[in-house]
Amino acid sequence: MAELTGRHVPFVKATVVRARRPSSARPGDTALVLADGRIEGFVGGVCAEATVRVQALRTLRSGESLLLRISPRETADGTGEPVVEEGAVSVRNPCLSGGELEIFLEPLRPAPRVVVFGESPVARALLAFGPTLGYAITSVSGADVLGAQTPAGTRAVVIASHGRGEERVLMAAVRAGVPYIGLVASPRRGAAVLAGLAHELDEEQRARVRTPAGLWIGARTPGEIALSILAEVVREVRSPSPPAEVAEAAATAEAAEAVVPVTVVDPVCGMEVVAAEAGTPFSDALGSVFK
Repeated sequence: MAELTGRHVPFVKATVVRARRPSSARPGDTALVLADGRIEGFVGGVCAEATVRVQALRTLRSGESLLLRISPRETADGTGEPVVEEGAVSVRNPCLSGGELEIFLEPLRPAPRVVVFGESPVARALLAFGPTLGYAITSVSGADVLGAQTPAGTRAVVIASHGRGEERVLMAAVRAGVPYIGLVASPRRGAAVLAGLAHELDEEQRARVRTPAGLWIGARTPGEIALSILAEVVREVRSPSPPAEVAEAAATAEAAEAVVPVTVVDPVCGMEVVAAEAGTPFSDALGSVFK
């Protein structure tokens, strides 16, 4: 888990909090569900695992923790469909041989990365806000780190160098598909910088650069300007509908927000499972596994 966190990889931690016999899992059993549907660990047999995968991928997208109840009994509404309530979902799983499980699903998405270029007072103020926001705000000195291998989870690049090396960083950030790109400059200077990039970036690409960076709050001091910029970054991070080009260019940590599990009905037991390639095992109600 520490390795995934260190690499800014999104995942869901699944923990069995209650088990009613007969069930193969026990309270305290855990597993990690990755954004591609892989499960590392143990929280039950094949059938329970299929349900955990479906619901875990949904929590990874929403970012909200969930208590998953899995039971062979009919759901409360009698339809057999998952029953969703605030903070919990109950799923009928006919593959279990009479046992029940309650599993807590905790999505762990990496802290958004904000890259700051420059050593100005505004740049230093931006760095100081990192721990308070829970964002990974780092300082860089060149455009080399913003190439095709943009650090996973980079949601924003803020250029606050006051004219030093701005153009190359702007071009690198745009071409890397970073969702938010802010240039700290006056309206006049910002427009001039973008106009100077007309031979390198098209109009649509230049329009992605926010300048002056930040929401208008009447900011004057470096700290206030930094606050206005981060407010704009937060709005971008929390946006429910990221631009299409952002989704296409997103790195590993952003994959969490693009995950929409495609499900199908298991032809053997009628369970809802994540659609997968040929060779994914299916099982019957007695636990026999087929491929």
